[in-house]
Amino acid sequence: MEVKQIFELVNGITGEITGKTDLVKEDLSNIVDVGKELFTASDVDNYVKSLVNRIGKTIFVNRKYSGKVPSVVMDSWEFGSVLQKINADLPQATENESWELVDGTSYDPNIFYKPTVSAKFFNSKVTFEVPLSFTERQVKESFNTASELNAFISMLYNAVEKSMTVKIDSLVMRTINNMIANTFDGDATGVRAVNLLKAYNTAMGLSDTNVLTSDKAITNKDFLRYASMQIALYADRLGTMSTLFNAGGKERFTPKDMLHIVLLSDFAEGAKIYLESDTFNKELVKLPTAETVPYWQGSGKSYSFADVSKINVQIAKGNTKKDVTLSGILGVMFDRDALGVCNLDRRVTTNYNPKAEFFSNWYKFDAGYFNDLNENFVLFYVADEPGA
Repeated sequence: MEVKQIFELVNGITGEITGKTDLVKEDLSNIVDVGKELFTASDVDNYVKSLVNRIGKTIFVNRKYSGKVPSVVMDSWEFGSVLQKINADLPQATENESWELVDGTSYDPNIFYKPTVSAKFFNSKVTFEVPLSFTERQVKESFNTASELNAFISMLYNAVEKSMTVKIDSLVMRTINNMIANTFDGDATGVRAVNLLKAYNTAMGLSDTNVLTSDKAITNKDFLRYASMQIALYADRLGTMSTLFNAGGKERFTPKDMLHIVLLSDFAEGAKIYLESDTFNKELVKLPTAETVPYWQGSGKSYSFADVSKINVQIAKGNTKKDVTLSGILGVMFDRDALGVCNLDRRVTTNYNPKAEFFSNWYKFDAGYFNDLNENFVLFYVADEPGA
């Protein structure tokens, strides 16, 4: 163990914190040990200089991770592979002849009125596995007690669980991102892909040099108030039967208990701080109840708004693919049946190698991820107009 004399340093620190001396640069490398991966020749005792230092305590990095993504997991089934969704169109009204009776006229009650029914089939699945091997006999020499060995094995199991959680969470977000990209690419009207910044500048009569720009939007109280109002309005509108809020033009409505709202944390926290912190009637300005995500695709290297609010994806368009890039995504609002994860199957297979004396586990995952463009889905984003 390396032992450093720091009496001069602590004397100097005492002067700084008691107000006797000015602040000076402190060499903290003499105090704080940042650790190293392996022992070296210097890791011997300070007495006879040949005894190897012993490990006094072992800490295992074994914190459980539950993930943080919107709850879109649906049910599973054991047999069959196809998810079928059947839809019945709203029948058209006809003349009520009870009030148009004509003497001597025959009224035929035996006409067959065929319902208009369509079915949509989802029959794809994704899969991956995480392999990991375990030994007991070989690794025993590295620990002092059975409890330390068990803690080490537990840490490895937990590492697998964390890895699976991160990967599964990322696939859930990709399911949402695919719907975002399809909505943005397929809506020329701005009803389903809502540029809140453009709508705000138009509503406020702002133009030229007076327009609010996307980099300042989430800290602007007036914009946040307007955005909160629009999102609340859409939540109410989706509860009424309409063809406007899904790409398939189907008659759909989304009751409150089947409505999912997912907001970017930057936007949700901005609204909370800038709108609610100094408002007496907070319920008048706060956003609708929603789940939050720290980013849509990834954090980037700096967690900048440009990175966390961005997707850069490739989506299927018939038999071809199309690139879609969009920044400034603030949130989405969708019907529970618009997207999800179904038929999820997690399992573990194992094998023991008697020759080399180790176990190998394969942690396998299968699931179907789907988007139904016939269900309600609305995207909210901010984007500057050309020249802004």
